[in-house]
Amino acid sequence: MKFSRMLLWSALLVAVVPQAWAQANSVPSQPHLLVKGDASRKVMPDRFVVKVALESVDMQTDIARRKVQANAERIMGLFAKHRAIAETVRMDNLSIEPSTRYKEDEEVFAGTAVSRDLEGAFENPEQLRDFLAELKASKEIQVRTATPKYSGELRLRAELKAEAAAQTRASAKGLADAYGAKIIGLYTISDVAPSFAYGVQAGSWPNVNSGGDFYERGGSLDRVQVSGSRNQVTAASASAAGELLTAAPITYTENVYAIFLISDGN
Repeated sequence: MKFSRMLLWSALLVAVVPQAWAQANSVPSQPHLLVKGDASRKVMPDRFVVKVALESVDMQTDIARRKVQANAERIMGLFAKHRAIAETVRMDNLSIEPSTRYKEDEEVFAGTAVSRDLEGAFENPEQLRDFLAELKASKEIQVRTATPKYSGELRLRAELKAEAAAQTRASAKGLADAYGAKIIGLYTISDVAPSFAYGVQAGSWPNVNSGGDFYERGGSLDRVQVSGSRNQVTAASASAAGELLTAAPITYTENVYAIFLISDGN
């Protein structure tokens, strides 16, 4: 099989896939195969993270500071009461800055805004639900997010990347065998899609494992896909004692792009 036909086939393949790329390394000028591997896995979340924002505005800075400090101490007590995972609990430094508002189209000084963010994670959604029920959100205590996560994410990412890399080797061998070519070496491997030099507009690759195109949903080619249940909690809902939070699987996906140099198998 002539290499020109192989390159033409590759160009046609790229032309039909959707647009939107994170392009990085370039392709070689010599005959080659460009393949993508991807691996996905669903896991149940084992961390339920909540972020709380505190802010108080007053003409007297010390009054605003004391209000924020009192609220912070109460929330830290709630983290302990509802058994938040100790190493996940953190409290940011105080932030102090002027606060303004508009009155009859004129910006006027409203006082000093003192703010502080807190964060913690629970082992199950029931603990988070009970924490939110007792939090008593207000204009000075706002729940920003309540998000499920998986504590073994880093290890899982490494496993998925290894699986995706193995898939590129298998794909390259299958293509080379189908066209009577021989793989003579690996040119590059990356989790960032390469730029194309085939005279066509580059696009994203379809996700063969997930049944849908991750990039069309706003993902990044060089980042792990994380989807699944996302419980967004507003200040109003956080104060509801009957708040129901449920756990759903989270899907992680890794993508690997490899370029293999080839020669005529004859």
